[in-house]
Amino acid sequence: MTRVAELLAYPLKSCDGVAVDRAAIGPEGALRGDRSYALVEAGVDPEAASVGGGGGYVNGKSEPAVHGLRAEYELAGPTDATPTAVTLSRPETDRAPADERTFALPAEGDALADWVGEYLGYAVDLVRDSAGGFPDDLAAHGPTVVSRATLETVASWFDAVADATEMRRRLRPNVVVDDCPAFFEDRLFADHGEGVRVAVGDTELIGVNPCQRCVVPSRDPDTGAEIADFRETFVRRRRETLPEWTASDRFDHDFRLMVNTVVEERSWGDVVAVGDAVAAEGVVAVDENETPVAEADRPADR
Repeated sequence: MTRVAELLAYPLKSCDGVAVDRAAIGPEGALRGDRSYALVEAGVDPEAASVGGGGGYVNGKSEPAVHGLRAEYELAGPTDATPTAVTLSRPETDRAPADERTFALPAEGDALADWVGEYLGYAVDLVRDSAGGFPDDLAAHGPTVVSRATLETVASWFDAVADATEMRRRLRPNVVVDDCPAFFEDRLFADHGEGVRVAVGDTELIGVNPCQRCVVPSRDPDTGAEIADFRETFVRRRRETLPEWTASDRFDHDFRLMVNTVVEERSWGDVVAVGDAVAAEGVVAVDENETPVAEADRPADR
């Protein structure tokens, strides 16, 4: 039986994740505390910022130096990954010495931004969204899902990737499932206008689309060093290993991996846990905002 093997939250967007045993579903459907803080260029309104490179967020797409930051967190509770403090370390650069600092949050948010700005060489702001956080997919705020077998398979495509754990750090999923084949997560989305109900323990996610990848997985998560021809190799191997169950008009190119989800409001506050059973339960209709509107009359497996 497919089960949750790992749960990961990323309390400070674009920085290290943290593994948790249990996680509550917060408002808007994200894991509570996931990406609840983010760094943006000074003066940028996060509501107007884009997650794409150069869109205002200080993230791996726009700023390779972010990979040099290490982060450890003190969390608000056993099911809440909102950070109450973060310990950041940075390497030495020609702009700033190597350093490690612990910042209480939210009280020392400005000090954290100044410290990171010194490292990057330009001013940044630390912003907070205690409700839905700062997800990359603005329509599908729910936990992202990938299988451990997928991580192992994709890691094997690249000599520079040590193992499945490193590939997981490059892809940054929230939920890693086990006891299932590679690309199992491709069973968790359907065509445009549809979503797949996915039971996770006593709660439910709705898989809506395969995640479009960016430059970040090509970069070493510690140094930012980029694998040459990563996208070309990935696309070729993804096509060579594509399961028949991936057929969907949402899968419109081969640089997609992992599934984005939504969570209905009735499930906000539910808790998911490592060890929970995972199963696709059926296909539902969704509107243009990926909100479920009705049950469809066909099973989930394709």
